[in-house]
Amino acid sequence: MLDSTPKLNSFYKIAVKAFQIGSGALSAAFLLSSTALAQLGASPLIIEAETNRGQAQTMINVINSGDTPLRARIYTEPFTYDRDKGFQTLPSDPNDLSPYLQFSPRELTIPPGVTRRVRLRAILAPSLPDGEYRTAVFAETLKESVNGSGKNVGVITRVATTVYIRKGDVSPNLTVDSAEFNANQKTLQLLVKNIGDASVRLGANWQLKQGEKIIQTGESVPTAIVAQSDRNLILNNHPESEPLALLPGNYQLTGELTWGEDNRNQLPFSVNLNIPEQ
Repeated sequence: MLDSTPKLNSFYKIAVKAFQIGSGALSAAFLLSSTALAQLGASPLIIEAETNRGQAQTMINVINSGDTPLRARIYTEPFTYDRDKGFQTLPSDPNDLSPYLQFSPRELTIPPGVTRRVRLRAILAPSLPDGEYRTAVFAETLKESVNGSGKNVGVITRVATTVYIRKGDVSPNLTVDSAEFNANQKTLQLLVKNIGDASVRLGANWQLKQGEKIIQTGESVPTAIVAQSDRNLILNNHPESEPLALLPGNYQLTGELTWGEDNRNQLPFSVNLNIPEQ
């Protein structure tokens, strides 16, 4: 039975891309359009499930919270989480769920203030190796407008639900590698490796000391690491966190990684952090 509720506490929102219709060139950067983002939404934003007799079923709600109708198309793309850049779509991936995922409808018109459902059905053949299969299911709309130069411009707004379907007995396997301080961004980073066969969303409770002096403590917002990859977790990424201003020297970073329902899984860590002289 597929649990269609997001068990995890946050979502990596896939914001907005823009392109100029005249040239047809899609911008590689994600751009924010508050008006467009306010109109298009999706829920749940994360779906995790294990197959039952090779199948799993659920649905995604596509939401038009604006005051005008919108037309959206639904499609999938494989994805990963880059060590530093975060969410990235991929041209292909051996664990792509897309070939085994059926969904309907693929296009829909949504009146203002209305939510439409898109049904998903994953069918994994018995011959498929055990493991985690994942994809991002995008809802995308195109709105045309005229810019200051009188050219037609399209703003593509898209939001995504990330879907993880697990076949067989799979789980994450985590190790803490090292810590680093980014002096330009004033962020404290912890490199975590996931050598397991299931993705995970990690939070962290941490304490930074220099000798016996406590410099800073904090709790990070959960961050995703896909199976067989690693990622730099930004420890001071909580909305209430302040930028760190650390002097050169040797520090000790301790704490615990937490994940799963009610953070019932915990992994203590203790690493040294050296900040060299500039």
